[in-house]
Amino acid sequence: MNFRIVFKILGLLAVLIGVTMGFCWGFAWWDMEQGFQTTLENYAHEAMGKSMLISIGVGLLLFLLGLGGKPEVLRREAILIVGLSWIEVSFLGMLPYLLCTQGLGFFDAFFESVSGFTTTGSSIMSDIESFPRAILLWRSVTQWLGGIGILVVFVAVLSFLGAGSKSLIAQESSLNISDSRTSRIRDVAFALLKVYLILTVVCTIGLILLGMPEFEAVCHAMCTIATGGFSPMNLSIGHYQDLGIEIWIGLFMFLSSIGFMLYVFVVTGNWKRLRKEEEAKYYLILVLVAILAIALDLMLASTHFGYRQALRDGFFNVISISSTTGFGVSDYSKWPLFSQILLMLLMLIGGCAGSTAGGIKMNRVILYLKTAQRELVRSFRPTRVFRIRLNGIAPDERALTTTSFFIALGFVISGAACVVVSLLEPDLNMISTIGCVFATLFNIGPGFEAVGPTENFGFLNPATKMVLSFLMILGRLEFFALLVLFVPSLWKKY
Repeated sequence: MNFRIVFKILGLLAVLIGVTMGFCWGFAWWDMEQGFQTTLENYAHEAMGKSMLISIGVGLLLFLLGLGGKPEVLRREAILIVGLSWIEVSFLGMLPYLLCTQGLGFFDAFFESVSGFTTTGSSIMSDIESFPRAILLWRSVTQWLGGIGILVVFVAVLSFLGAGSKSLIAQESSLNISDSRTSRIRDVAFALLKVYLILTVVCTIGLILLGMPEFEAVCHAMCTIATGGFSPMNLSIGHYQDLGIEIWIGLFMFLSSIGFMLYVFVVTGNWKRLRKEEEAKYYLILVLVAILAIALDLMLASTHFGYRQALRDGFFNVISISSTTGFGVSDYSKWPLFSQILLMLLMLIGGCAGSTAGGIKMNRVILYLKTAQRELVRSFRPTRVFRIRLNGIAPDERALTTTSFFIALGFVISGAACVVVSLLEPDLNMISTIGCVFATLFNIGPGFEAVGPTENFGFLNPATKMVLSFLMILGRLEFFALLVLFVPSLWKKY
């Protein structure tokens, strides 16, 4: 194991986090000069400044420990870097919450930091608007960085990694590397970052034109494109009661839950690849059917006064849940049972591979169903030859096996986590317990009942928060990159 390159990259990553903290520190200074929440921002700039210095200091120390080693990043080092990097940034990201005026406790601060970077959106904050604006900006920045993937940004900025870039991105994100096999991975990372920036800027401008204040527009845009769901307002998007804002944010939540490589294909004019796209097509159909089904259910159950309100709430909540963003405009935990079950299924499925959305991912669901169909037919026609394809590409048998194993592992982990949470939180009922686990493991944000869209996770005990924090990182890294750290053979010599 080449530990020096591991230390070097982790060090540079810590410096990158410190630099981003520096922007929030500068914003806190500007806010004080403008007279916004003067007392709070005074403490906020101190909290951000200290956090910035600590992060950069830790980064430089790790970088010095990594000097002199081989610059080569092999598969084993890439797995270790990915797993440790998300743990590292979560601990560094909690510093502003610990050091700010309100002074969140260790477990609360860590939970909020993990929820931000993993773009889960679950929160322990009950009165969000009481926090300094610089802290709320940092809260949104963590989601924006985590949405595209911290290491994708890292690969785009740095060039010394060489072939190791591919291993890092393959382990860190759900991006289909086979779609980019003819391009340099660093060029692909740059293209993804450009698309990410453009979507963020366009979303921000649209929100400002719709009447949202600039600061709130920036925060909401970052968390929309990251499909994270953190809002600087206590009532989330429901604070505005504005149909135009809901439609605009709904549009960008959907766009962000589609694989970003599709936008790269559009820019490069690769129309042949676009015509073969199955995943986005099936995802669009799923979302449209769910919106209509839930709107109809709300009307028939008389929970809404008319089809317009039912369609409006169905539209926003379906896209918010299916994209695993978690923004709220209404309390869906009070909806009819059919609508709640459908939302839970959308939570599990999530968005498309290579997007900022969480969940199992649409490509895995499609492959799993195609594999199931093949095995069903083989049960009575064992000699028939099947050719499974997805987006015009025929995955090998290993990919099909991995897909089935991933889904099975997801339910095994969910079941085990529900048992652990039920032991730690005996007062929670079954629906709330399942909601806790699904909301964190699949990076959704809100759950049901006690952790529903109008509630938060602050009432849970510290041990539960740490378990759920682990689930958030586990889900963001899609299980393998974190679980493999506990496999003894990873640490053995070649």
